[in-house]
Amino acid sequence: MAGLEQVLPYGGTERKDIQVRRMFDVIAGRYDRLNHVLSLGIDRWWRRQAVDFLRPYHPARILDIASGTGDLAMLLCRRLKPDRVVGADISREMMAIGARKAGQNGLSSVLSFEYQDCMSLSYPDHSFDAVTAAFGVRNFLQLERGFSEMYRVLKPGGHIVVLELSTPAHFPVKQLYRLYCRVMVSIVGGYLGLEKAAYNYLPASVKAMPQGKEMLELIGKQGFTDTRTKRFTFGVCSLYTGKKNITDK
Repeated sequence: MAGLEQVLPYGGTERKDIQVRRMFDVIAGRYDRLNHVLSLGIDRWWRRQAVDFLRPYHPARILDIASGTGDLAMLLCRRLKPDRVVGADISREMMAIGARKAGQNGLSSVLSFEYQDCMSLSYPDHSFDAVTAAFGVRNFLQLERGFSEMYRVLKPGGHIVVLELSTPAHFPVKQLYRLYCRVMVSIVGGYLGLEKAAYNYLPASVKAMPQGKEMLELIGKQGFTDTRTKRFTFGVCSLYTGKKNITDK
């Protein structure tokens, strides 16, 4: 199995982040529909579970990494009522759609979108009470570096919340999931007019993604404590959470 960093939308020698940005700029207008169709709408429930993890901590400033068109960022605004949410991404086309959706939902005073390289965020240390990411960390150029940056910009005692697709481990869901990825993803992708590279990249990147205990170990290596995972929908999606040590200043 190729490492996650070597799973590229278009192949060749061009850097992953450049290819990912180009892919998402191309599919931006169809991205939301693709998500909802492929997940049968369950992705909305997954996001609610991620947001509700943060409810007891009342984060005032939240950074949503790989925010895309802003579905998670807007849900954070509506359910948690923070002072500020920043949606960070490398795809300007995706963020343009997110900003438009935020305006249509009356959230522009709380939610803003900013071009950011997740490998080297421009924010000072200890800037946010929570850092979130939904279905985006598998697109990082380097996972460990991305998590390290997320840790750096968190305030001591702040929380990380990562929602990501995963591979079911048990029969028969594991076999059904493989069949779904092989057949349905290409059918839906073709129906929506996506280039083949985009819908082939999705299952390949999920397959290469560290999952479960391996993912928690990777997150823990960046300094996060109290790391936990929870699987949803027979293991199709996983939630990873962690905390920045309150003494780490």
